[in-house]
Amino acid sequence: MKITIPLMILCIGAIFAPGIVFGQAEDPIVIEESAEVSLEDYTDEFQESFFEGLKQKGIQNYDKAINAFLKCKEMEPEKDVISFELAKAYLSDKQFINAQQYAEEAITKNPSNYWYAHTLAEIIKAQNSSIAMVKHQVPWENEEFKSNLAQVYYKMSEYEQAKSVLKELKKTRNTVYLASKVNDSIAKEAAENSNKSLAAEDKGNEAIKDVLGFEQKIDGLMKGNAAPEVLLQVTEEATERYPLQPFFYYAHGYALNGSNQSKRAIEALEAALDYLINDVSLENRIYKEMAKAYNALGDSEKATEYQNKVKPGF
Repeated sequence: MKITIPLMILCIGAIFAPGIVFGQAEDPIVIEESAEVSLEDYTDEFQESFFEGLKQKGIQNYDKAINAFLKCKEMEPEKDVISFELAKAYLSDKQFINAQQYAEEAITKNPSNYWYAHTLAEIIKAQNSSIAMVKHQVPWENEEFKSNLAQVYYKMSEYEQAKSVLKELKKTRNTVYLASKVNDSIAKEAAENSNKSLAAEDKGNEAIKDVLGFEQKIDGLMKGNAAPEVLLQVTEEATERYPLQPFFYYAHGYALNGSNQSKRAIEALEAALDYLINDVSLENRIYKEMAKAYNALGDSEKATEYQNKVKPGF
């Protein structure tokens, strides 16, 4: 019995051979030349296992898909399309070593197949590796394989990988054009990263200015004996906007003490101590406010404990 299935259904592009066509004043367009696969020479058992593998892979039962394709492999060990399907199934199952083995095998048997190169690149990327690590396991001398691989990396936005492959290709109209696109993309990425760095730097500078502005405002309110409610409002806003600044928690505790909210003052002052790093002068001010708060609560023992923590000379 002869069964002929459109390849797009059978292998999702396993035998597609993309080419580059140049239009007038246009970018090159990747086209796919479809084919049909005849299964008339295969046994019913092979066909059943093959379609079972495709079905199980489609519903993400990768273990079952792998087992089905391995049965096909036993019956037809030289078929590159089976190696390809195994590579994809193992990749989906995150078994990268096995995936790479079968991808390399498929490419060795059919170096010109674009989708074989695509799957290999996906496997390499999943392992945070580079094509240099597998050059000796694939037919690296094959120009069409390297051309496909360069296109794949470009489409995956892996521009440095694409550039490294292109360096080893003969200069043709296609490779020169692709190299220019890769270089343009690298330059664009560099510009975007530079702009992001500048924006982050500007934002950081603005934040520093804002923190200093709050510090100066709060210090002025404290020295000017401003109304407690005014100081409370400003210090609360400061702690909300910059929750890692110990001075703002100290000032908030100071304001709470001035408003006879001793328990809340202690909480704010404890937070100030949590964030404090190597600032003995501020540490002393916090301890004095802690002592004041505990005295207000009638806990003279705690008040004395914190008063004794104050270091002389600062």
